[in-house]
Amino acid sequence: MFVSYKWLENYVDLSGVTPEELAEKITRSGIEVEGVERIGEEIKNVVVGHVLQCEPHPDADKLNKCLVDVGEEEPVQIICGAPNVAKGQKVAVAKVGAVLPGNFKIKKAKLRGEASHGMICSLQELGVEGKLVPKEHAEGIYVFSDEAEVGRNAVELLNLDDAILELGLTPNRSDCLSMLGVAYEVAAILDRDVKLPVTEVSEGSEKASDYVSVKVEAKEDNPLYGAKIIKNVKIGPSPLWMQNALISAGIRPHNNVVDITNYVLLEYGQPLHAFDYDRLGSKEILVRRANDGETFVTLDDAERTLSKSQLVITNGTEPVALAGVMGGANSEVQNDTTTVLLEAAYFTGAIVRGASKDHGLRSEASTRYEKGVDPNRVLKAGERAAELMAEYAGGEVLEGTVLFNELDVEPVKVEITLEKINSSLGTAISVDTVEDIFRRLQFDAEVNGETFVVTAPTRRGDITIPEDLLEEVARLYGYDNLPMTLPEGEATPGGLSNHQLKRRTVRRYLEGAGLLQAITYSLTNDKKASQYALDVREPVRLLMPMSEERSNLRLSIIPQLLEVVSYNKARQNDSLAFYEVGSVFLTETGEELPQEEEHIAGALTGLWHQHPWQGEKKPVDFYVAKGILEGMFEEIGVSEAISFRQATIDGMHPGRTAEILLDNEVIGFVGAIHPEAEKELDLNETYVFELKASPVFHYEKPALSYTPIPRHPSITRDIALVVNTDVKAGDLVAIIKEAGGKLLKEVSVFDLYEGEHMEAGKKSLAFSLKYFDPAKTLTDEEVVKVHDGVLAAVKEKAGAELRG
Repeated sequence: MFVSYKWLENYVDLSGVTPEELAEKITRSGIEVEGVERIGEEIKNVVVGHVLQCEPHPDADKLNKCLVDVGEEEPVQIICGAPNVAKGQKVAVAKVGAVLPGNFKIKKAKLRGEASHGMICSLQELGVEGKLVPKEHAEGIYVFSDEAEVGRNAVELLNLDDAILELGLTPNRSDCLSMLGVAYEVAAILDRDVKLPVTEVSEGSEKASDYVSVKVEAKEDNPLYGAKIIKNVKIGPSPLWMQNALISAGIRPHNNVVDITNYVLLEYGQPLHAFDYDRLGSKEILVRRANDGETFVTLDDAERTLSKSQLVITNGTEPVALAGVMGGANSEVQNDTTTVLLEAAYFTGAIVRGASKDHGLRSEASTRYEKGVDPNRVLKAGERAAELMAEYAGGEVLEGTVLFNELDVEPVKVEITLEKINSSLGTAISVDTVEDIFRRLQFDAEVNGETFVVTAPTRRGDITIPEDLLEEVARLYGYDNLPMTLPEGEATPGGLSNHQLKRRTVRRYLEGAGLLQAITYSLTNDKKASQYALDVREPVRLLMPMSEERSNLRLSIIPQLLEVVSYNKARQNDSLAFYEVGSVFLTETGEELPQEEEHIAGALTGLWHQHPWQGEKKPVDFYVAKGILEGMFEEIGVSEAISFRQATIDGMHPGRTAEILLDNEVIGFVGAIHPEAEKELDLNETYVFELKASPVFHYEKPALSYTPIPRHPSITRDIALVVNTDVKAGDLVAIIKEAGGKLLKEVSVFDLYEGEHMEAGKKSLAFSLKYFDPAKTLTDEEVVKVHDGVLAAVKEKAGAELRG
């Protein structure tokens, strides 16, 4: 619900309370205000101008040269390209120096050789959404009525200096789907009075009952139906203040009659509908259930096939409206309409909700009927609309309302005690305080000792049980004023489990490393369900999927992350890094439900490192992805148990993919996406990783031990080994470590050579070996003995020869 601060001031005194302060107070009382928007906050120096002259630009077919009076000593020349600009119009002019939304500044300019001192504005250029602009101004500039004062601030005239509060209403607070409902709420919060609209309808001598009769067959669905007749209406634009009110609430203005029904809908929360009486085709209104297969064309020009579960308004034979949802094209108010039949009715929420759902039609009217309207405002809203049509459409309201009324609604009486209130809230509120809260809410309350018998008004259909009154007392007393207590007795202090702690550590590390968290669908299609799966199982298919694209539970997170990368790349975001800690779902033999397993996954593409000033760029490669994982393993203390080995995996690049092992058990993989997969998704070179979280999070790492800082020097030996090209460096490292024993502390690869001086089928791998004994200084003889053993081991187990 969008609430205009200025419109709200018509019903409640808001002096001394800013929109932001009001939003805070409403939120603290239980209705969340999701935001406060000031559309015209940035706009400066925009005024009403009068177009004195308008002639074609001498050197441009689609431009016009206009002389505009902006309330200064001399008129100014403005070049305008709007198709609807014309002499004599009152328009919004952004003068030189003006600022428009988006910090767009207006300067003096020359357009095709002609000077332009400002800009004639459309509503869109002033920050109004295109879908809310009246149709007659949608393709050009906005034109004020002739009464607009030249030089006046156009932002104020268009109400763009208003503040719009967006209320996030829960289903039980349908009373605040109207300005009056919000007014009652705000009045209770501020302890001020509500000023209700005064309706004084001057009726003509003719009777409405001579023009139409009302008959209701579906009485349970429609216990109250009122019809008023307004003759001699003149269709035209509604007054500017009403258009502004509708735009602020997110409704597009149409014409005075339709705008009035929408205005009253927003004001009273009661949907109304205006029929063109002459197009109705009869003098009868019959409300009934639709016939199965009956067709009907709604206002959006769509043909609807009806069923007997839906309620229709008919002219005695054919439908003219789908009750509570949308009117029909056959009785629509048009520019030549002169007589209006105004409907004000009470339809039950279930019948409207069913029709709205069946036809996929959600309207402002159906939303309110579904959640419940105030039965005591139905006819009042009709009277209010009839009065406005008489005033702003020149109509003559005929005497009386043609009525069908079998609605029996009595205000609900609810009883609650002071002891119940204080024991539930932990407070010591007095009887007078509770009574004052009910007064502010305008609830009639009888006090018998410490018992309150409250008569809830019909506008508050959510008040039915004592707990509802308890909530009203709590929120108006102030949630911040409720006392805080600690639980008594034995208690276990809260804390994170080891699994939760590791998960948070992983997230913090990956985000610190520059990856953004993604939360993707757990549902995917048949093709992607098994892609990149660590455990290949039969995918779990939903019995009733939303669509084929979301029909299976995933076995891997990577396909969804690649969708995220592809989506962003299509929007010119080339350097991307995402991660997700989420679940995959594995079928279990003999089990009805799948096993949910937590995985850690990531996807990286583009530039990882860039310093334009130094001219440095580092694209993402295998070692960036692997390095991120190695840092993560170090952070959670499992790096000693982790190793990598080359692997071939479907969908991955055959030469740039490695399995991740924990204590020699495969837990995941890291590598580049296969070029064919990249081409299919229109990706650049992309690297991914995915691993099981549980083995990493629950790994029992050895107890932390410390060694003294070395006092004796180490000895380093470099060796270059010639081996077959299929021999892996990791295997050689393992052999060297085993042969080196306790004296060998570090082994690292620092060179790979496969050039022209190397025999075919061979390669050279260079290693740096560091020998060290913490107890003494090593002698050359001791190092040579161990080192010779290393060379013998690599020759025996890997066929390695020392390169000469």
